Amino acid sequence: MGELGVPVRIAAISYHLPEQAETNEELARNNSDWDMARLTEKSGIRTRHIAADDETASDLGVEAARKLLKKELVGVDEIDFLIYCTESPDHFLPPASCRIQQQLGLGKHVGALDVNLGCSGFVYGLYMAKCFIESGGARNVLLITADTYTKYIHPRDRTVRALFGDGAAATLITHSAGQGSIGRFVLGTDGAGAEKLIVPSGGLRMPRSPATGQERTDAAGCTRSADNLFMDGPAIFAFALDTVPSTIAAVLKESDLTAEQIDWYVYHQANKFMLEALAQRSDIPLAKVVMDFEDTGNLVSTSIPVAMQRYVEAGKIRPGDRLLLVGFGVGYSWAACVMTWGEVP
Repeated sequence: MGELGVPVRIAAISYHLPEQAETNEELARNNSDWDMARLTEKSGIRTRHIAADDETASDLGVEAARKLLKKELVGVDEIDFLIYCTESPDHFLPPASCRIQQQLGLGKHVGALDVNLGCSGFVYGLYMAKCFIESGGARNVLLITADTYTKYIHPRDRTVRALFGDGAAATLITHSAGQGSIGRFVLGTDGAGAEKLIVPSGGLRMPRSPATGQERTDAAGCTRSADNLFMDGPAIFAFALDTVPSTIAAVLKESDLTAEQIDWYVYHQANKFMLEALAQRSDIPLAKVVMDFEDTGNLVSTSIPVAMQRYVEAGKIRPGDRLLLVGFGVGYSWAACVMTWGEVP
């Protein structure tokens, strides 16, 4: 199915955010002991979109994919593979990708799989899509990223409540002539950090029970139970500062490029403080760093494609621009790649 010499490229990106939004002003009214002015200044996040109680990550992903398919770049019968990346699964089984195939009306010839990755997931998905296409097994791959982290968050845990939002993106990766290409990758994993960003209960290692639901308030005044998301912020920050700059250096070396030859650095959109620190550590001008999280919060696996698409819509990212993408976080896991942006509707 592949054609040697024709680059693999991103053909389109669409995204979908839940209708409900939560502002920092609302958080401040309900949590008078939180220093929201400081949280806002440090994070750069003012609003997050929150999935409805009966709205799952796959619901958001399907809506993002429908928006993409309406662009009619390819027909539904021309999609060869579906990758669905989420850490907010509808069920233990079956894989949500199978139901998404049916909901979108994709052909039964489609290969489909779920990927359980967080903030590195979009770049990992690009890597898999490129491998599938270059191997000749596919021509058009649909990559859907979607998460509803807010469903894991305790309302009184300010370490994460003010940061994470819900959303989904759909990206079409294709094997066709045209401007733009996806280049080299660097991937990495360090499971020693698995406990630093985790929902402890709910799986088979620790099934939910009355005991796991018992709430505790820590020394910082944050309340949560084992059923909720836990993030060791200082540990995640230290991991990112240690790992991301060297990953950027490695992918630049693999690509035979210098830092100055990159037009845009598209980090996982964690928060303002994180991105500014990472740019400083790598000596990257802030003017070259994509920042788009003020009205979405941290969208986990969806943060990079949403930020890219919004910069395209604003006329900031233009055809021919060279981008360096780097995702990092839960696992620990990280992934980076260099790509050239093409004409994308």
